[in-house]
Amino acid sequence: MVRRPRRLRRISTIRRMVKETYLKVDDLICPMFVKHGRGEREPIPSMVGQYRLSVDELVREAGEVLSLGIPAVILFGLPKEKDDLGSEAYARDGIVQQAVAALKDRVPELVVMTDVCLCQYTDHGHCGILRDGVVDNDTTLEILSRIALSHAEAGAEFVAPSDMMDGRVKSIRDTLERDGFKDTGILAYAVKYASSFYGPFREAADSTPQFGDRAGYQMDPANAREAIKEASLDVEEGADIIMIKPALPYLDIIHQVRSHINLPVAAYNVSGEYAMVKAAAQEGWIEGDRVMMEMLLCIKRAGADLILTYFAKEAAKSLIEHENSYTEN
Repeated sequence: MVRRPRRLRRISTIRRMVKETYLKVDDLICPMFVKHGRGEREPIPSMVGQYRLSVDELVREAGEVLSLGIPAVILFGLPKEKDDLGSEAYARDGIVQQAVAALKDRVPELVVMTDVCLCQYTDHGHCGILRDGVVDNDTTLEILSRIALSHAEAGAEFVAPSDMMDGRVKSIRDTLERDGFKDTGILAYAVKYASSFYGPFREAADSTPQFGDRAGYQMDPANAREAIKEASLDVEEGADIIMIKPALPYLDIIHQVRSHINLPVAAYNVSGEYAMVKAAAQEGWIEGDRVMMEMLLCIKRAGADLILTYFAKEAAKSLIEHENSYTEN
């Protein structure tokens, strides 16, 4: 007898009936860059279709994001000035704090998440406080906790530490609990690799290190077992959602973390992944929309419950056209 798996692929209706993985608008989180000013909508050259937005433009864009059914955004701030302590990161009138307050006032239904890190705010571009040219882990924890608290005070539902300092989830959780923000969630960048896929983001956020690299605190791309250790530590310290970054080159890591962790798992479809698809599509080498949807579906299939992606709006529009779930033609 000949085995005939093609029977289940014969027509689109049957393919829909036996589909194992579905991508939904509810799975998407939209990253957004916010800057000082008014009426500012500055294109990011290496990330076609992405912008640095002033708060008023951010609110307008967030309204469109919500209208597409996307449930959440994550904010990255560009300060007016930088210093060695990244002071604007935790200032009550900092750009992210202003943006969070505006979003909760104007688009209250939207879940607001905030990146908690120092790289955009420090004059040296590293993710922590320097001592003798080296990032001092424990001193940095105090600053990260101040940043997270200021975001919670502004109204953020989730804070998202992306610095990869040891113990930062516990430090932030303890601070939030102590100051009455027990309901503020932590989306932990638990497994963040020292990747070459971050280049366009560093342009967008003006966060390139002024010396050295981040391999001393971000993870070695060669390591997989270490990912389980990092994720497990963040669970123990009080994280609510565990994230892997980048996504596409680390589908195996997403799958392994999903198998070991019972919390929701997120993956960050990072700027380099986005930029490559956009560049190839502009040259006519690939069908950009189909590659976008295949990429996101594969991230979901690997085990991600949530996907942070610069494709969020485009993907949502495509999903709406296909009745909120991706169906291959």
